[in-house]
Order: sequence, then structure tokens, then C-alpha cells
Amino acid sequence: MITRTILYIEDDPSSRRLIERMLQHAGYRVILAERGLDGIDLARLERPDLILTDINLPDLSGYEIATMLRSDERLKNTPIVALTAQGNAAHDMAMAAGVTGFLTKPIDIEVLLKQVKYYLEGGQDEIDSDRLFSAQVQYTREVVARLEARIRELERVNQELLKLDHMKETFIQITAHELRTPLTLVFGYQRLLEDHLTIKTLMEADDSIKTLIRGMGEAITRMQNMIEEILIMSRIITKKIDLSLSPTNLGNVMEGAIEYFQDALKQRKIRIHFDKSIWPRQMQADAELMRIVMINLLSNAIKYTPDDGDIYTLVSVEGENVRFSILDTGIGINPDQHTRIFEQFHTVDDAKLHSTSKTMFMGGGLGLGLAMCKGIIEAHGGKIWVESLGRDVETCPGSQFVVVMPLIAHRSLPKLTEL
Repeated sequence: MITRTILYIEDDPSSRRLIERMLQHAGYRVILAERGLDGIDLARLERPDLILTDINLPDLSGYEIATMLRSDERLKNTPIVALTAQGNAAHDMAMAAGVTGFLTKPIDIEVLLKQVKYYLEGGQDEIDSDRLFSAQVQYTREVVARLEARIRELERVNQELLKLDHMKETFIQITAHELRTPLTLVFGYQRLLEDHLTIKTLMEADDSIKTLIRGMGEAITRMQNMIEEILIMSRIITKKIDLSLSPTNLGNVMEGAIEYFQDALKQRKIRIHFDKSIWPRQMQADAELMRIVMINLLSNAIKYTPDDGDIYTLVSVEGENVRFSILDTGIGINPDQHTRIFEQFHTVDDAKLHSTSKTMFMGGGLGLGLAMCKGIIEAHGGKIWVESLGRDVETCPGSQFVVVMPLIAHRSLPKLTEL
């Protein structure tokens, strides 16, 4: 004998347990939902033989549940039975919403089991046509009123979100400005220190002084880069990134990015394979933003490639598009992270591994680099994705970040307001 499945949507725990036990004792398989939306999802997934639903639920009314289920082709003939402590008006409204039958609370167990059997066998409550028409008119009015109220609420929430977005944007701009001002002064002091120390003095100075001066410069550069990345990310989020398009030699851009990491590459003994002659000599792009893309992609490859590893730069022209990729011999990326790594502030590694270094092995980061690359590439009309078999620190399956973008980009986004 086939066991029939009944879905029971009820927010009251005691009623849920009581009806569940009674139905199970009668030989039915019972699945439960506490909220209307969960019940709808379960109904679509499980395709029950009958649905029992309370009229008054926290998120949706039983009327709304019935109407939504009736709009699903797979569930339009499934018996739906409404449960309520209300009287005839609720019965008529439920019938207008599309229910098969109606049971009044408190539930009489014998009546419940008898009616469930009746509805499962194709039975249906009857209602006078005039009453049904009147209830349908009333139900339609109430649905419209609820929709209007929800639209007004959505508009209010949207306005609040727009206000918060503006406040966030303003905060980022002000914070960046306030950080830049003292940073510029510190940078100036560091340059003055270098200028006032003669070459002879530097040669005679002990290693600690040289390290101090060099460290100051590197720290300032990191801070400047971080502020610039935050500002660019803010422009990407608010759709205010402006492309300064010009004829761009992509090979030169990649060459400059590789040069940026020369010290780290030597220190880590990582080899970059790059043939400038095969890269497009001219394409329409924002050279500075593309430089940021190349630096971040190379930084990612260097960071997750063990010492004495290899990084390959590949490129081809495909019709009106250029396709380039950076392939590393690093630890790889699990498939479930292939999309998430392009989200803002998402980092694959534990936050405790965070480092401001762009090249330290498995050092972590802010989680902005790849999100920024995605925003910049998409602003050019292109796309970016990663290919990797998975993550393994021992075997190092590697990763390949692929970019496809038009040789001629177009300004399709609003102009950036001055910061």
C-alpha cells in the first residue's frame, strides 16, 4: 500500500505536534513547515498528496499560500485544506483563494481524519456561487490592499537603503581624504630624509638605518595602494567608475606589473614566463585600471604559489576580443570558492593569516583585489573567472585566472564624480 504524504503548515508548536502524531498514527507520512514560504518550498520539492495550512501565519496568510500554490502547474490539483478558528467569512475567503476544503479549530481528531480521507479521494467543499463571487471580490480587494501596503513599505526601505549608500560613499570619501593628508606628509618626510642623507652617509650607515628607511617607504606605499583600492572599490559598488579610455599596449601593462614584483619574485625564486611580443600592442582600455588588474592577478598568483614555482602569462586574440590568463603552479582553489572569491571582502584563508604583503606565501589580504578586478573588467565589457581542479597544499594543482574583454571598450557607466 502506498503511503500518502501530507504537508502541514503551522506556526504553533503544540498544534503541529498534535496533528503530526494523529496523522502518523493513521498511517500518513507527515512533513512540517513553520512558515508559509517554507511550506511553499517544501510543497514544490516534496509534491505532497494533501496540504493542510493554518490561515494565520507570521509571513503569509493561508489565503496567500493557497493562491501561490494554485499558480504552480505541478500543484494546481493538489488538495489544500485551510484550518482556522474563524467562521463562515473565513471559509468563504479561503474558498475564493483556491482551497479545496475548510476545517474549523479546535480540531476534532475524528472529523480531521474523516475529512482528510474525503479530500484525498477527490472530495471538495461546496459553496453557493453568489457567496463565492462575493468572497472573490472581497479577497481581490484585500490582496490589492496588501500589495499596495507592501509596495509602500518597499519604497520606504529602498529610500532608507539609498540614504545609507550615500552615507557610506560619503564616509569612504572623507576617510580616504583624511588618511591621504597625513600619509602625504609622512611620505614627504621620508623623501626629505632620503634627500638629506648623502650617498656616502647611506653607504656608511648600518643595516638597521637602511632597513628603517626602506621599511618606511614600503609601508607608505602599501597604505597608499590600500586607500586607492578602497576608493576604486567604492566607485565600482556605486557604479561610478569612469573609464579613461586610450590606445593601450597590453604587453607594456603586463610588463610593468611584472617589474613591480621583481624583488619579491627573486626573493621567492618564482619564475614568470612572459613573451611581450605576442601581446596586443594596441587596444582601447583604461591603462591605469588595467595595470591594477594585472598587479592584483599577479599578486594572487605569487601569494599562493610556493617558493621556486612558476607563473605563466597566456594571451590570444579571438575576433574582436582579447583573452589573457595567468596560470600558476600554486595550491589551487576549491570549486565551491570559484565564484565567491570575486565577492567583496571574501578571503579563502582564515583571517588570522591576514597580511598587508602582496607576495608572502598564503598571506591572506583584504579580500578586495579580485572583486576589484571583476568590477574593472566588467566595466570594460569583459568577464573574468577562475579554473582550478581544487585546493591541495601538497600536490599544488594550480589555478588559472582567465579574462576575456573587447579590444575596443565603450564607456557605458556614469562618470565618476570628483572625490
